[in-house]
Amino acid sequence: MKIAIEPVRDQPLVDAVVGTGSEVVALDDAEALVWIAGPDGFPELPDAIKWVALSYAGIESYVAAGLLDDRRIWTNASGFYAAGVAEHAIALLLAGLRQINTAVLDHWAKDRIDPAVRTLRGARVAIVGAGGIGRQLTPLLKACGATVIAVNRSGRELPGADETLPASLLDDVWERVDHVVLAAPDTPETHHLINDRTLARLRPHSWVVNVARGPLIDQAALHRALTSGVIAGAALDVTDPEPPAADDPLWSLPNVIITPHVANPTSGLTAEMAPFLAENIRRFEAGQDLLAVVTPGAGY
Repeated sequence: MKIAIEPVRDQPLVDAVVGTGSEVVALDDAEALVWIAGPDGFPELPDAIKWVALSYAGIESYVAAGLLDDRRIWTNASGFYAAGVAEHAIALLLAGLRQINTAVLDHWAKDRIDPAVRTLRGARVAIVGAGGIGRQLTPLLKACGATVIAVNRSGRELPGADETLPASLLDDVWERVDHVVLAAPDTPETHHLINDRTLARLRPHSWVVNVARGPLIDQAALHRALTSGVIAGAALDVTDPEPPAADDPLWSLPNVIITPHVANPTSGLTAEMAPFLAENIRRFEAGQDLLAVVTPGAGY
């Protein structure tokens, strides 16, 4: 199979292509394109391109730019980076519950930190948008003694979760859980999923972790909840916008942890993607369904 890797020939992806017996070629000679950049500069596709593999899991910007068509197969990287993102999610949640963020800022403030420390043992955690990340995160949470409620679009059972619910029943979940991890795509349905109303239904000891997309949270509402004691804290690897403005009030809150969108670090992106690309090449050549095919009209 002849495959173009653009806009640069990244070595881990080149190795993945060559390892399948395929050939890396110029775009004009290719049957498939692996695109490892954003929508800016996306090329006009030759008619011979039958499959486009995008290196991002979230492809909202490609959808907004009108790049996707129905003339060929499009795949994203949904699930490819799930293990690392799940690892980051549980690190953020544990950092908040164990008050590591407070100790970093305030050092030996034992009288204040000690009574605020909480545990995942016996806690109930909702994973909202429980797909690939949810599959990886669930055993980590269970190993810490938590009960897991998975929420996904279809309600299809998530292996290992104590309960799986469809997104249509999400409104029944907020009051039942101690903590929430957001792993859903950014769609019109998920925009500002966390808002004044949903935050008010959580508990004073609740933490909200976002490793998905910034617009899932109404950050003004989050600030109100954090400063008034509606919830205990928030840990964000994604924000809206990114990065937050220097004067964003979230920076100054002691019960907020912000990491710079590194749950899936760009520096290791293609090395993580490479084995999945190789598997999809094998599937394409065998006429089998590909991994992470973009659902038409769904935006992910």
